[in-house]
Formats: sequence, structure tokens, C-alpha cells
Amino acid sequence: MALRDIFKFRELPEGETSKPFLEHLEDLRWTIVKMAITLVAAMIVCLAFRSILVQVMQAPLHAVDPKVGGLRALGITDSFVISFHLAFYAGIVLSFPLLLYFIAEFVLPALTGLEKRFLLPAIFVSFALFLLGVLVCYFWLLPRTILFFFRDTESLGWTPTWTVQEYYSFATRFTIGFGLTFELPVVVLVLVRFGLVTYQFMARTRPYAIVLIFVLATIITPTPDILTLIAMGLPMCLLYESCIWISWFMQRRRSRSTSI
Repeated sequence: MALRDIFKFRELPEGETSKPFLEHLEDLRWTIVKMAITLVAAMIVCLAFRSILVQVMQAPLHAVDPKVGGLRALGITDSFVISFHLAFYAGIVLSFPLLLYFIAEFVLPALTGLEKRFLLPAIFVSFALFLLGVLVCYFWLLPRTILFFFRDTESLGWTPTWTVQEYYSFATRFTIGFGLTFELPVVVLVLVRFGLVTYQFMARTRPYAIVLIFVLATIITPTPDILTLIAMGLPMCLLYESCIWISWFMQRRRSRSTSI
């Protein structure tokens, strides 16, 4: 059973009492409840500042061309639906450190004392990477992508008149998605910690990974602009390379500790 395989990572070291399966499920339920409450609270805070969120998300649009700034609301409930979507994505950014903490608290209860001391710094680094990805996308990739579609629309003789539903859906998912790609080193660190990924495997598959990264960058950023493609793919390649060295360091440290 998949859940049983996941719960194996939560088992305590030998000599200590391990929890039964139903108690693992109970812990999972409370973890989900805590994450949901945290996200809802963050959303409520963000809803109170929805006017500021709207101005922030439309800033890249105004920077491209003032003519595009006038988005059209075609639905009666667009103001409420868009506000809810913005609050949801902004709530993810705002509550991201706590969400990571709850996940780590559930998945990694069998950490050693030394590893637990590194838990909060690791969460801080993870949030910093996520925020860095969001900022890189917001200030660099998003304006260039909007500019491309704006010019492409005009080249066909059409007037770029976009709806609020389409714009905010594209901008928020694009930005959050790029921020999540910056979590790659953290994910690899966890996989290496559990022995699911090795340095040899990642080093051997490096050429294939680079090709897949640029294919993914092409899909996420469907523009023929080579600078935009490099701006999307190069950070992901550097992150993958950093993951290789992270896995090498962790394997070397583990082998040293076992040999002592």
C-alpha cells in the first residue's frame, strides 16, 4: 500500500516504539487540517488587501503598454472570483514557511537531534528559494512573456483586449509555478536523505535532464525569444547541477558516518 510505504519514513530509530498505521493516518489528518487552517487564514488576510494585490499583479501589464492596462471583466462575479483566486495564490506565498514546517513535522519525526536543529534553517532556505523564483518570474519572465503576446496579437491586426479572468489565471499560475521549480534542491535533498536518489544516478542522467529542462521551459514559456528561453532554462539547469553536488556531499557524509 502506498501510504504504508510513505509512513516507513516516519518510523523511529531502533529501540523506540513506532506508531501503528492508524495513528499515522490520524497524524496525517491533523497535518492536513493545520495546513488548511493556515492557508485559509492567510487568504483572509490577503483578501483584506485585494486592491493592492490587483495593482501588484497588473504592474507588469502596465509596464508593457498602457493600452493593455484596461482589462475587461465579462462575468458578473469576476470581481469576487478573481479576488478569491488572487487571495489563494498570495496566501500560498504568505503561508509557505508554515506549510513547509507542517509537512516536515509529519514526514520527518524520526530525525536525529542534529538534523532537527537544521530543520528551521532548511525551511528558511526553502522559502527563500521559492520567493526568489517568484521574484525572478515577476520582474523578468512575466513582463517579457506579456510583451511577446501583446506584439504577436498586434502583428495579426487585432487589438489586445484581455479579460481579467484570463490574465490573472495566466500570471498567477506562471509565477507560482516558476517559484516551485526553485524548490528542486530541497526536493532532491529529501530524496537523497531517504535513499531514493543517488549522486551517481543524477550525474549519469545530467545530459537527459538538461534536455528535459529546456523542453519544459519551452512549454512553460511558449515564445520564440531565445533570451526568455535561456532565462527560464538556465536557472533550472543551475539548480539541477547544485542538486548533483548536494547529493554528492550527503552521500559522502553518510559514508563517513557509517565507516566510523
